[in-house]
Amino acid sequence: MSEFRIPERHAQLLAYAQGLTPPSGWKIEVSGDEIIVMAVPSVIHQRNLLIVREQFDAHRPRDLMPSENTDLSSPNTGKLRNPDLTYIPLATVELGGNQVPAELAVIAVEIVSPSNPENDLVGKVRDYPQMGIPLYLVIDPREGTLTLHSEPGNGAYHRRWSGKFGDAVPVPEPFAFELATTELLRYPAA
Repeated sequence: MSEFRIPERHAQLLAYAQGLTPPSGWKIEVSGDEIIVMAVPSVIHQRNLLIVREQFDAHRPRDLMPSENTDLSSPNTGKLRNPDLTYIPLATVELGGNQVPAELAVIAVEIVSPSNPENDLVGKVRDYPQMGIPLYLVIDPREGTLTLHSEPGNGAYHRRWSGKFGDAVPVPEPFAFELATTELLRYPAA
């Protein structure tokens, strides 16, 4: 990934957002010129995340640990994102603090929110490769679909696998397994 200087206004916005304390039940993210405040997820969201996490945990390399709702910070790109689930090196604990350098994450997993789907389907598809995250799994309970983005380069993902609930997702190294999705739940029709 090429080095570039973050515009001063993005640095100021990132510093401002990092100093905020959201109310209980809310979390904060930054993407470019936007501060995004999101509500804590629903029970269906949490159940789907549990189904996915248990499978990833069974296939995780010993030097990685799961982390839910961890701030992944990328000062060079002016981004602060908070995936539903990520896997980071165990050695990250030695850094302390509440943030992890985004480039240390090996995957970001998001369960699409019914209130702000564009954040996961557009914003994070744009931001995560720029932040140096090699894999991005998007689970959309609104539509019953899954997308695995991989092979980041030049600020974008260059490979995309798409399927529907019930399909096995081919998760590459460092996990190397097929994610079963038959038990994932869709959100109720609005």
